Amino acid sequence: MTWRLLLCLLALTACMSAPPGAGTGPARILVIGDSLMAWNRLRGASVAEALAAELGEPVKDNSVSGAVHDLGGKPAAQGSHATIARQYRRGNWDWVVMDGGGNNLLFGCGCRGCGPQLDALISADATQGAIPMLVAQIRADGAQVIHTGYLRSPGFTSPIEHCGPIGDELDRRLARLDARDPGMVFLRLLDLVPTPGDTSYHALDRIHPSAKGSAAIAARIAAIIRP
Repeated sequence: MTWRLLLCLLALTACMSAPPGAGTGPARILVIGDSLMAWNRLRGASVAEALAAELGEPVKDNSVSGAVHDLGGKPAAQGSHATIARQYRRGNWDWVVMDGGGNNLLFGCGCRGCGPQLDALISADATQGAIPMLVAQIRADGAQVIHTGYLRSPGFTSPIEHCGPIGDELDRRLARLDARDPGMVFLRLLDLVPTPGDTSYHALDRIHPSAKGSAAIAARIAAIIRP
């Protein structure tokens, strides 16, 4: 039942095209990634839209629910932005905000026995894999990168609770990438929910962020971007 629910949710949201931007005028911030970023877009409350409101400036949003990193297999979602690297477009970006990898681990290996998939995303020393390659490309183009982790559900159960251990290892590797590159910031979301049992930061599915959760993520991103 859990898998059917997840697939239905992705089917409903993956078909949503990315908006041209949150706010008006040329943007210096680009958001790419999966449903962590794209959720609540129909309500005008996605992470990018909340970030635009927080900073008072336009934010370009190319994130798509269901997006994956291309690890050489069949993408878990369809469309021009189905893989996160395809969402990135060269431009006059000061910042590129991104997440990703969760769908590869959930749908590629069920969050269990995921060593090969995790290594293909980011190696243990954070020097190889789809994520370091994309970050290196963005950095070479002149932008700084903020890479977020994923939400956790302390004090209550989630349909993806079993993804916690592999998610923790992904966080550790992203932190190593942060340490290697002064222009890349890893934003851990492990403690975004301040009180165990507080479900207000999650949508009803207890997987994705609620509008409050998206706003809280955006506030943390804004604190990094502000001079």
